[in-house]
Amino acid sequence: MGNLFCCVQVDQSKVAIKERFGKFDEVLEPGCHCLPWFLGSQIAGHLTLRLQQLDVRCETKTKDNVFVNVVASIQYRALADKASDAFYKLSNTRSQIQAYVFDVIRASVPKLNLDDTFEQKNEIAKAVEDELEKAMSAYGYEIVQTLIVDIEPDEHVKRAMNEINAAARMRVAANEKAEAEKILQIKRAEGEAESKYLSGLGIARQRQAIVDGLRDSVLGFSVNVPGTTAKDVMDMVLVTQYFDTMKEIGASSKSSAVFIPHGPGAVRDVATQIRDGLLQASVPHES
Repeated sequence: MGNLFCCVQVDQSKVAIKERFGKFDEVLEPGCHCLPWFLGSQIAGHLTLRLQQLDVRCETKTKDNVFVNVVASIQYRALADKASDAFYKLSNTRSQIQAYVFDVIRASVPKLNLDDTFEQKNEIAKAVEDELEKAMSAYGYEIVQTLIVDIEPDEHVKRAMNEINAAARMRVAANEKAEAEKILQIKRAEGEAESKYLSGLGIARQRQAIVDGLRDSVLGFSVNVPGTTAKDVMDMVLVTQYFDTMKEIGASSKSSAVFIPHGPGAVRDVATQIRDGLLQASVPHES
């Protein structure tokens, strides 16, 4: 029916290329158009204005001689005001775009090491986009976006990279563990030093208190009981303490205390030493 009345329909998001006697006449927008075929008018073809995507897989080599597959995704569309250029100037748009992508990637990636290739993939995509924009704008196409969606080195290289990364992480973990153990040892040593220092202070104070108590007891006893000397008092105190100690040792079945030499006569030597120390310590006090 359309051919009978010389009408043609152009769908939405498309344009039709109208020719007259084989020569470009005009671009038909979406809608219904009169096409007098008997006057030599005909539709040469349709051109979509929708956004299209082309995935290009390019194998190349990095600066450090690692072969990689770079996958680029090109998003492009034909311009309505340049539909005639897009229709007539290129016979295979996708092949043309792919050739430009190959050229830019194989010129950019060999300048970079493998690690830099991963880090600078946005720069590679920008270089591809700029080159395509300059080239394809002359043919009536707009480059909307260019993405480097994947960089795939050889499987052996990927495994080696993972092993290097794992070794580096293990080295860091070992250093952190050693540092933690070092801190623990330092803190433990500081704690032991502080504990020994405080223990020494406690023992010193304990001994000083014992000496002061014994000295005061001996002096008080000598004053309150006429005729007794400091030696008599100290002998009595030491003998009393000696028997108290022996009583406590005998009361425990699991005692491991040993006196060398052992015997009541040994108390005399101990008493003499303690008494001399106490009497010497009391001389400045009495003066």
